[in-house]
Amino acid sequence: MIETSLVFEKIKKLLDESNIDYQLFEHEPVFTSEQAAKVRNTKMCQGTKAIIFSADSKPLLIVVPGDKRVNTKTFKKLYNIKDLRILSPEQVKEITGLEVGAIPPFGSVMNLTTHVDNSVFKNEEIAFNAGAHTKSILMKSKDFFELAKPIINSFSL
Repeated sequence: MIETSLVFEKIKKLLDESNIDYQLFEHEPVFTSEQAAKVRNTKMCQGTKAIIFSADSKPLLIVVPGDKRVNTKTFKKLYNIKDLRILSPEQVKEITGLEVGAIPPFGSVMNLTTHVDNSVFKNEEIAFNAGAHTKSILMKSKDFFELAKPIINSFSL
């Protein structure tokens, strides 16, 4: 299990050491994409939903815009996966040390492969919870792509 503050610090260090421009928000706790967009003053489509799934018993991170959801049928077909399930809040906490809704789109800081829907990159900037319900980061999507090195495909609804 990884500690919440450790995940935040790893992301902040990665951004700082890479000389990435970003904006850090400290705000009231948010638990939905709508709440997060409102408190950050961003569009819902700019927010990223980072969800931990079990793909044939292996955990991985799937990221879609805040106004979309994962098309599991398409995802399974794309990657030849037989069993794809969202992990329970308890399983997510056990693997990452984080609560559902606080997961950042940087799977690498949690030792998870990151799959990102290509529609995330339709926005010049993306926003996400950075390991806590009270901390968010806004950054350029191209910088996220360069740092996170995700696997990109089309699998959202």
